[in-house]
Amino acid sequence: MVWWWWVIPGLVAVVGLAFALSGVGWMFRGRPFKGGRGVLGGGVFLSVAGIVGLLGLNIQTYHRLTYERPVATIEIHQRGPKFFQATMVEPPTDQDPQGITRNFDIHGDEWRIEARVLKWKPWATVLGLDSQYRLDRFSGRYTDTQDELNAERSAYDIRPTRQSGVDLWPVARQFSQYAPLVDTLYGSGAYMPMVDGARYEVRITQNGLIARPTNEVAAEASSSGWH
Repeated sequence: MVWWWWVIPGLVAVVGLAFALSGVGWMFRGRPFKGGRGVLGGGVFLSVAGIVGLLGLNIQTYHRLTYERPVATIEIHQRGPKFFQATMVEPPTDQDPQGITRNFDIHGDEWRIEARVLKWKPWATVLGLDSQYRLDRFSGRYTDTQDELNAERSAYDIRPTRQSGVDLWPVARQFSQYAPLVDTLYGSGAYMPMVDGARYEVRITQNGLIARPTNEVAAEASSSGWH
């Protein structure tokens, strides 16, 4: 959020308040005309400050509710019919400054990533709280239901092996009635087609996981009906 959306209204409000208080003072000293001008001028300044402040809050709301963070990049290489190797790279964190790179053998037509998501109330999001997530599972997925039931499956546990601090998910779930900031706890997933050479980026929004192609091969696969 740009700082001047808050600083400028604050300064204007201070000037307006000073004018208004000065006008009230002149009224008490028997100068109603001069005091009235001061109060009126102060009211105008305060109104402008309020309008600019509301605009800033509106922009802040939009910015916060559409804020995205990277979760992982995924690159696909084909190893056989409906058989692929997926390389997933998670961004650096305080616990893993180099990031985490993992390779998975995946059967199917599409890859799928799942996570647990803790979503805050919109007003808490505006204050700066971002949706919390924990990656849960990476798996293959078939477009045909019969293949999904009968063909070879592949699924991997991608929960973090190390956890620092407090895991907010079980705390919020157990004490949800006492947690007015929490909107909901839910599972979120994103999936995309697997083709040789495709690359994707997975991001977390305030509403869950999304995936986007990052090269031409992936973009073409995503826009061609995934078949």
